[in-house]
Amino acid sequence: MASGPPADVRAFFDEATNTVSYVVKDPGSAACAVIDSVLDFDYASGRTDTRSADAIIADVTARGLRVDWVLETHVHADHLSAAPYVQQRVGGRIGIGEKITVVQDTFGKVFNEGTEFQRDGSQFDRLFKDGDSFSVGGLTARVMHTPGHTPACLTYVIGDAAFVGDTMFMPDYGTARCDFPGGSAAVLYGSIQRILALPAETRIFVGHDYKAPGREDFAWETTVAAEKALNVHVGAGRDRDSFVALREARDRTLGMPRLIIPSLQVNMRAGQMPPADDSGKTFLKVPVNGL
Repeated sequence: MASGPPADVRAFFDEATNTVSYVVKDPGSAACAVIDSVLDFDYASGRTDTRSADAIIADVTARGLRVDWVLETHVHADHLSAAPYVQQRVGGRIGIGEKITVVQDTFGKVFNEGTEFQRDGSQFDRLFKDGDSFSVGGLTARVMHTPGHTPACLTYVIGDAAFVGDTMFMPDYGTARCDFPGGSAAVLYGSIQRILALPAETRIFVGHDYKAPGREDFAWETTVAAEKALNVHVGAGRDRDSFVALREARDRTLGMPRLIIPSLQVNMRAGQMPPADDSGKTFLKVPVNGL
């Protein structure tokens, strides 16, 4: 898969969840895609806010862009998606990987959603499979299924840029955890090798940054060459067995993400809240000892 023409990429960093959202524009037209948008959520009060998504919408509007796609790299466990809000305000089709159905089945059971919860991915406008392609104006976007962190993780290669979600992070921080249901360190290793097989000059845009020890600034753009040489978990030719041992040992030390309970319930519904009850109120469930 060769690098394409350069994509115009703008990043929007949400420090509350350490998430990076992106607006990816075709340099030859007004077409763009929004990747991994954030709906702000205060867990203590149960209140949502749209300030992060509004910053993206303001940028799109100010530049006169046409949103063709609102893309998710996976079902996030650390923030709520603003995809339906973005779509309502500026358009675009909401897309995610076809393995969303596996995630919906798994967490539909965890949250006891019942038969009314559709587990077929129909909440999304497009379910991508490995090898699919689509257009962002004159840019060709290619889909790579890169599971391991979750079964449904995708990497979007748009022009010369790869949006890897949580699969891997900046070289000094490493790779994604693999201890969620359906995760696998061995599978993640294979997915990362596919990403590292892209042309060396391919720009990589990560889904989160937490500032590795000794680094003072947040960062989210690197290259295939830098990851291959320097990634502290998989760089310099680390073999699969060594990676799996390292990744699994690290995962055993990690706590659950702060927003995992609300995030999963919302994001497996393409960013929609669960249906309101008979009184018109919306509730999120907390499965006691369920995760």
